[in-house]
Amino acid sequence: MVNSASKPSGLRPLVSVRGLSKKFSNGTLALRDVDLDLFPGEFVSLLGPSGCGKSTLLRLISDLSAPSAGTIDWPGAESADAYGKPEHSLGFVFQEPTLLPWAPTLENVTLPLRLKHMNAGEARDRAAAMLDLVGLKGFEKSYPRELSGGMKMRVSIARALVTEPKVLLMDEPFAALDEITRHKLNDDLLALWERNRFTAVFVTHSVFESVYLSQRVVVMAARPGRVMSEVMVDAPFPRDNLFRTSADYAHLCRLGSEALKAAIDA
Repeated sequence: MVNSASKPSGLRPLVSVRGLSKKFSNGTLALRDVDLDLFPGEFVSLLGPSGCGKSTLLRLISDLSAPSAGTIDWPGAESADAYGKPEHSLGFVFQEPTLLPWAPTLENVTLPLRLKHMNAGEARDRAAAMLDLVGLKGFEKSYPRELSGGMKMRVSIARALVTEPKVLLMDEPFAALDEITRHKLNDDLLALWERNRFTAVFVTHSVFESVYLSQRVVVMAARPGRVMSEVMVDAPFPRDNLFRTSADYAHLCRLGSEALKAAIDA
């Protein structure tokens, strides 16, 4: 089933992946013939078993790794770099917060702006505003060692979003957190997405998390990773605990579980 609100008909993709494969130097074929379109402003989850290449796919999209075959195009890019290549406007949130341990929160968030040579005062103002949005106002001078796991992940999200990217890639950012914190961060992430309407690509092992967050759940098979099916989640936003306990949510989670089982058995 395709939901026109989730996968707009006739809209040019922001990112287009075609025939993508990745074989590592040790001979492991991580991905094979992956086709995937990402549209402006949509929230997509990549769901699949461990080792199916979800994280590898994010690294390829972000240019942190090179594909063995296939292409990754940015037909929706609005500008080009000095070499004429489309500029990849993206942020990346890794599984671990990867914060600078010697730097306070505000400096961690200003880092990507400083790398872009932004005026120091403007960078601090933008970083402070982003910390406010992620619920960390008042923690600007705190060091990573003074923050909880959930707070450190909020800093990581703020750092990824402070450059106002068109695409936000998230590699299981909440997997190590307790359920209460995870639910809260899911809600806050959706609020940020609805506010800024970046294209979100979220890697998870959780059917429940993928359905709650997404408009579209892309289900991947075990190694070599490939796209097996998609589950369209046409539930409206904003979403809350009423949705989590609804019959519609349970039905969509069942569809996701069935699609995941079929992918694992493929």
